[in-house]
This record gives sequence, structure tokens and C-alpha cells, in this order.
Amino acid sequence: MKVGIVGYGNLGRGVEAAVQLAGDMELAAVFTRRDPAAVKIATDAPVLPMDKLDEMAKDLDVLILCGGSATDLPEMTPQLAAKCNVVDSFDTHANIPQHLAAVDAAAKAAGTVGIISVGWDPGLFSVARLYANAALPTGNDYTFWGRGVSQGHSDAIRRIDGVADARQYTVPVKAAVDSVRNGENPELTTRDKHTRECFVVAEEGADKAAIEEAIVTMPNYFADYDTTVTFITQEEMDRDHTGLPHGGSVLRSGVTGMDGEYLDTIEFTLNLESNPFFTGSVLTAVARAAVRLSAEGVTGGRTIFDIPPCYLAETPREELIAHML
Repeated sequence: MKVGIVGYGNLGRGVEAAVQLAGDMELAAVFTRRDPAAVKIATDAPVLPMDKLDEMAKDLDVLILCGGSATDLPEMTPQLAAKCNVVDSFDTHANIPQHLAAVDAAAKAAGTVGIISVGWDPGLFSVARLYANAALPTGNDYTFWGRGVSQGHSDAIRRIDGVADARQYTVPVKAAVDSVRNGENPELTTRDKHTRECFVVAEEGADKAAIEEAIVTMPNYFADYDTTVTFITQEEMDRDHTGLPHGGSVLRSGVTGMDGEYLDTIEFTLNLESNPFFTGSVLTAVARAAVRLSAEGVTGGRTIFDIPPCYLAETPREELIAHML
């Protein structure tokens, strides 16, 4: 399968590594909006400007799109689905139906497959929620994220006047997680479920009290959470906070039995040393499924809910049945 990567940041590097490990895939090219000469990649695939995509699309089996959900993917995914099979990691949950409709229209018109919102949430966590709800229709869902770096929240802190650098960690509240695992079916507010830890490098002479106040009162990011702000040096930041770990858990607690007398809990957990490299691996597996669906004549927009599990794996279906089922 000939794969193209569109965009080469942390996620693009993760996809490149995953394609390199796949025995049935070849990285045909990386496409960038930057000067290709300034983009250094880990493999020997060509780095090309975006305007080369039109002439190469017919030779590619799938494009894996590594742009951002805020402004890139809402435009990029439908545009590129008109040229080639595509997979993206669109993660603005509230806008997924609208994004899917746009990709579906473009892909059906072009005869391609466009699979959206691939990763771990949305993505693998979404599948875990679906399976858990199907098995336990009477119950409650709980999703906890972290402990991990939130890149969007870290960027929001860096935009505050006087901030030179920042990392923000989302941390599940242990008491809340334990309550769910114990089958207590708690009613949890946003503040009950997670805290936020902020590590900040202040510019010389900056008002640290003002920075902290701007962080903890920031609407949509920190105001609804118990937030701690710790000021550190740039050396400490470079030493202790350069990684991008993440993870979390999806849990569902529900009842079975004629009178609901049995309480059952389902849990799916991820512990990720590198969020973008893991997400890149999921995208690459789903890209394989996109190629297989396309070969069967499927067209239009799809999500991870629409993919047979065996289409994700490099291993043939018969071997999966023999060894994993």
C-alpha cells in the first residue's frame, strides 16, 4: 500500500514510524505547506510541496492527514477526499457529525473512502464505549484522561503575557476513579473527575501572580478545574517536561440479571509514553482498512465504528481467527 503523509509535526513523525514498521505499506511521500527543503524526516521518502499532490494522488492508495482539528482538517479532509482515500484524526467531538457529512459528500462524489476521527479519543475509546454500552445497556459511562500532557492547554498558557514556556498535565482524581471501579455509580462534575497541573517558565521580570490568576480563571480551559501552577526554570522544563505522555480509561458500570441484581464494570485503559506516536500507529492501522474498503468498492465517509476489526490488522483474517479469537 502506497501511503502519503500530509503534514509533518509530532503526529506526522508518529505515522512515519508506524508505516516503517508495517510490512504491507510503503511511505511514498510527505507533503508539507512549509519549504520542503527545511523539513527533515526520519526516512528517505521524498518531501514535497502540497501542490504536487494533484499529480501524485492517482499513484497513492491512501493519505494520512496530520493537520490540526481547529482549522486544518475541516477544510483539508474534504478537499483531499476528492482526490484520494484519506484518514484523519479530527478530535473536536461536538463537530464530528458535521465534519463527517462534509467528508462523506466529497468522498462519494470522487469514489473514495474518507475515515475521520481516528486516534484513541475519539477512536479506540469510542469503540470501548460502544462495546460497553452494547453489553451493559443499563449503566453509566465514565471517561478519565491522563495523567498526560494536553498540548492545546499548554499552548493556551504560552499565549499569556509573560510566559516563556509551559506544559499542562491533565490528572484523573483517584477518588473518583476508585469510586467508579468500586461500582458506586457516582454523579461526577467536571471538577470531580480531573485536576490540571501547570508548569510554567516565566519571562524575566514577569508578574507571576498575574500569570497564575490568568491561568486559573481561563474559561473553557482551567476555570472549571482545581488547577495548580508551579513556576520552574527553562532548564527544569527541558530536563523534566519534554515528553508527550498521555492515556486514560473508559469505564462503564452497569447491571445484569432479571432484576438488575448483578453489578458489572468494564474498563479499557491506555498508558502512552508518546501520545503522537501511538496516535500515528492507530491512524496507520485505519489507513490499511481504508485501502481494503476502497478495494471492495466502498465509497464515502466512515468512522472507526464502521470498520470490521480484521480490516485493521496486517495479519490475514484466517490467522486472526485461529490465534486471537
